[in-house]
Amino acid sequence: MNLADMAKKLKVTQDVTRVDKLKEGDKAPDFSLKNQDGKTLTLKDYKGKKIALYFYPKDDTPGCTAESCNLRDNYSVLKKKGYEVIGVSIDSEKSHKKFANKFSLPYSLLADTEKDMVNNYGVWGEKTLFGRKYMGIIRTTFIIDENGKIEKIIKDVETADHTSQILA
Repeated sequence: MNLADMAKKLKVTQDVTRVDKLKEGDKAPDFSLKNQDGKTLTLKDYKGKKIALYFYPKDDTPGCTAESCNLRDNYSVLKKKGYEVIGVSIDSEKSHKKFANKFSLPYSLLADTEKDMVNNYGVWGEKTLFGRKYMGIIRTTFIIDENGKIEKIIKDVETADHTSQILA
């Protein structure tokens, strides 16, 4: 069974409480975080480029792996269309490094261990799974244009076919 099939089979509906802090047309909040290689990246580093900025709950879990691998498998298509891909979770640089190496991810994964970026983008919120409430990242992707404005927000992410959503 491939990752896409596993993700679909394991798909469990979660209730989430969104704080729609940002909307399309807003200026994307700046960030300054380290990636899996210890390099500090900021929004300004991507000026003049389109960004597919995806927030995901946890490294090396079925849905997050399916999403990340879908973006990896279509990375050349995304690059040809002018996109830079950046993943963000609250996992550590070390966890990101292991995840990126295990699945040969060719793009940066930012470690937001202090939860500053997830709060600034409004993707940290209450989730309910099997009746249990907890706080976590609400899977969301922001398409940011060359001038740092939010062009599109994808809230209902299809992990196994996320590239199609980005390019639509």
